[in-house]
Amino acid sequence: MDEGIPDRRGKRWLNGHVASNKRRNLTLLVVANGESSKCNYQTLNMPLELESPAGKFLNGVLKNQHHIFHVAAAEQLEELADERDSAIARLEHSLDSEESFLHRMNAPIGVSVMLEYFNRRIAEIKEQECQIAVEEVMYMSIVYKFSNINVPMVERLSQCIINGRLEAWPMKDRELKSIHSVEVLELVREHMFNVLSWRRRFGTLDNWKTTQIDRIQLGRVYAASIMYGYFLKSACLRHHLDLNLALTAQDCPLLLASKISSPLPELNLVSSGRHVGMKSPLQHRSRSSRSSKLKDYVMGFDPKTFQRCAKLRSQEVVNLIEKHSLALFGNTDDEVIDVTVPSLKRLVLEAVAFGSFLWDVEGYVDSVYRLKET
Repeated sequence: MDEGIPDRRGKRWLNGHVASNKRRNLTLLVVANGESSKCNYQTLNMPLELESPAGKFLNGVLKNQHHIFHVAAAEQLEELADERDSAIARLEHSLDSEESFLHRMNAPIGVSVMLEYFNRRIAEIKEQECQIAVEEVMYMSIVYKFSNINVPMVERLSQCIINGRLEAWPMKDRELKSIHSVEVLELVREHMFNVLSWRRRFGTLDNWKTTQIDRIQLGRVYAASIMYGYFLKSACLRHHLDLNLALTAQDCPLLLASKISSPLPELNLVSSGRHVGMKSPLQHRSRSSRSSKLKDYVMGFDPKTFQRCAKLRSQEVVNLIEKHSLALFGNTDDEVIDVTVPSLKRLVLEAVAFGSFLWDVEGYVDSVYRLKET
């Protein structure tokens, strides 16, 4: 099991660990601040300010007891699921009980309506509290994954912009690329090239040359890169599944006559604007599915399949992307900042990694908490 995925079996052990009150502080890797003009980074940096007790608790666990974070996260998810389900069950029970009681007492209809309203409102508030908490559990799980590869997340841009120039250090290119397979990394590089080409003012892509960009525009590129990383994870898993189905079909030719459709659109990268025609006839399925190249597979997606892979599956994921991007970039619309090639690369690589981690975290959390479908 991936160490970043909480193990529900650890709940009893965590309780025992906490009850014994044996806490061991972990040494955190602190990236030294070489110049006063650069941000002060730590491996646990995160722009989002946490609100819920669950989020704040996990933040403390991550700082002081990193080795039990996945167990603590599992426990928090189970408790939140129980709280939400209990609130819904209490609402249903109270409505049935009150309706029966008021009917026996011949109470006015207005009283029944008022009690129902209050009970529903209480359940809605509890559900909203649980949703905020579970989103922050997901967020801290992503921060945990970044900390595992020793990558500090970029701080709020307001702390990283000096005299109108963005300094996103350290670069951490190697670590951010290490989470991807060779095939996925090829598509990430292509995405990066498209982003940099979009900013043609970089010219020769000199590391020290800057280009001006609106903060809100940069925020959109970042959010789009998160969704691109999310999409790549979805497409990659679909590719593996399709390859396995194709191999199975070789052993059982009858499967080739089945109605299983083969996904096949193109990657609409942040600024490429290119589209590839459909390549999804059933007679081409065996050949395309057996292709070992992820890029060829993705470039063959039809629009419907592309939309299905790119769709954010839960409302919590939509909220997280919005909250994280807003916390990072702020709500200043008209500020123009100078960005260097390394700083832009750093932001894009982090965003793609965030999207990839988000896919993994969402899948686990949904198996415990049951997220809201979009």
